[in-house]
Amino acid sequence: VSCGIHRGLYGAIAAAGILCYVGAYVFITYDDYDHFFEDVYTLIPAVVIIAVGALLFIIGLIGCCATIRESRCGLATFVIILMLVFVTEVVVVVLGYIYRAKVEDEVNHSIQKVYDEYNGTNTDAPSRAIDYVQRQLHCCGITNYSDWKNTRWFNESRNNSVPLSCCKPNVNNCTGSLSRPGDLYPEGCEALVVKKLKEIMMYVIWAALTFAAIQVCYSDFFHLTDYLRI
Repeated sequence: VSCGIHRGLYGAIAAAGILCYVGAYVFITYDDYDHFFEDVYTLIPAVVIIAVGALLFIIGLIGCCATIRESRCGLATFVIILMLVFVTEVVVVVLGYIYRAKVEDEVNHSIQKVYDEYNGTNTDAPSRAIDYVQRQLHCCGITNYSDWKNTRWFNESRNNSVPLSCCKPNVNNCTGSLSRPGDLYPEGCEALVVKKLKEIMMYVIWAALTFAAIQVCYSDFFHLTDYLRI
């Protein structure tokens, strides 16, 4: 069995680790924004890419064992599954683009509801989500800080202020008062949340596309098929 085959096997195992890492990163990051979209199917590409990574790891081990024992059956299984993985990576790219296009509609549909549920307590999940997003993305409100005037929390608090998560970090003694708009982030969160989620989805797309391209350009399918014919 050629050295190229061994490189392909070790490459499959390395790719498995990278794909699982990308998928896990997407899951963890999306968890911080899960209140801003209701369609759980948005995470399908991340689920698929983790499954592909796990499958690549398994077939890498199968391929290693097959080459050590020079098992034609094991190598044939390796080739078939590797081809299926390639097809799956192409599917991930397609699904990634489909769900990336749906992100904006999902956020637009959900964000007003999340802001309406805000009550300012750390025990409340929507409140934690909004405070986290406003601090991380340096934004305030949906389109700008004035959107807080239309929320139940603003009307109940009656202090003409927005949450402290709207305060710029370099401003001392910020109270969130609308009488001092210079203390607050001027940009709304809706566009930034959409941008962030689209960026995350692009990680999945590029990971799948990269490894699919590598398989096409540098795969050892032909070495393996030639060996199986001997």
